[in-house]
Amino acid sequence: MAKILENLYKALGAGIVLTVLAFLLLHRSVDHAYVAFFVRWLHVLSGVLWIGLLWYFNFVQIPTMPKIPAELKPAVGKFIAPEALFWFRWAALATVVTGLLLSVLNGYGHDAMMLKEGTRTIGIGMWLGLIMAFNVWFIIWPNQKKALGMVPVDDAAKAAAARLAMLTSRTNFMLSLPMLYCMVAQQNIG
Repeated sequence: MAKILENLYKALGAGIVLTVLAFLLLHRSVDHAYVAFFVRWLHVLSGVLWIGLLWYFNFVQIPTMPKIPAELKPAVGKFIAPEALFWFRWAALATVVTGLLLSVLNGYGHDAMMLKEGTRTIGIGMWLGLIMAFNVWFIIWPNQKKALGMVPVDDAAKAAAARLAMLTSRTNFMLSLPMLYCMVAQQNIG
């Protein structure tokens, strides 16, 4: 068991195998309701990764970076941050794609995007998620590439890019709270 748990991808594979076993033991058939459920499960899974990393950046990495000695900062900037940002941006995309697909499968996509009565709550959550995903791909990621030295810029541009990425990440953190509220509220209280 330790050999599986010592390797991220083996542990992920084991989790997938256990999920398939749960499906085979509990459900065995695939109909429209199951497909919609499965897409919701993928949406929640990718959303947990996305928002978990967003909260990691805002609760842990951003406040801790000023306290890290200068000689240790390259470990974060060259190894941890690029890897976390890879998963962060792709989880954002997966969350949006599965969320939009789920809204279409369940028949409320257009009405929610138009903020029509009955779907307004989920629609607001969807719009907040889209704004946040836009921020990830078109503001945070391009500026993090500059801040981390993946794109060559002078020190002033690097500092400005780091600040803009941080402020946009903090904006996403702030928006994540009402976004999550809307997502859960629509499901539970309409």
